[in-house]
Amino acid sequence: MVAFVGSLIVSVILGAIVLVVAKRRPVGAELSWGEAMLGATFVFFGLFWVYGVVPHQWLTWAENELSWRPDAYLAGPSGTGALTEVPFNVSYETLSHLIAVTIYGVFLAAQIALWAVWQGRGDKAERRRKALEEKTTAYGRPLARKA
Repeated sequence: MVAFVGSLIVSVILGAIVLVVAKRRPVGAELSWGEAMLGATFVFFGLFWVYGVVPHQWLTWAENELSWRPDAYLAGPSGTGALTEVPFNVSYETLSHLIAVTIYGVFLAAQIALWAVWQGRGDKAERRRKALEEKTTAYGRPLARKA
């Protein structure tokens, strides 16, 4: 459990680093070779971590400490719980794999959200600058008084 929770904490820290850098880095700033290599290495490590390490730690925890094995049934005729009327067997291993798929889905959604934050990091400032040049608000309405 400690390894799984620790890997989740590292994932959150990696995402927070992306958000901090997205706020500080201006749009269109020159990028040196070293910065590009550092960024590429960071992104590769982040993707390796969230799609490799975190699901692995979940499956290891579920199989070892929680004992969610293929011979332990959650539901079905072979089950011992309240869902014995279901006409098919569902093992705890199946449940653990469904949770792993959910982990992949959550991280995919987070990855797309981080892409959107990174790509749109200069949009708000650009809209404000453009509005002041055109003497309109950021919503396109004319200014009532001088700014």
